[in-house]
Amino acid sequence: MAKKGKESRVQVILECTEHKDSGMPGTSRYITTKNRKTTPERLELKKYNPILRKVTVHKEIK
Repeated sequence: MAKKGKESRVQVILECTEHKDSGMPGTSRYITTKNRKTTPERLELKKYNPILRKVTVHKEIK
């Protein structure tokens, strides 16, 4: 059985960093999970932004 209490895997939202500066409407966001114990810092991944039509850096928000 799994331990109850504080879970090690949590859902996080990744938001595009370049999209805000472009001035185009809308946002590019992805939802993923991360292991809180192995990666306590904020995630930063390269993902596809369909509005800008290119791969950009997406950072974890709250």
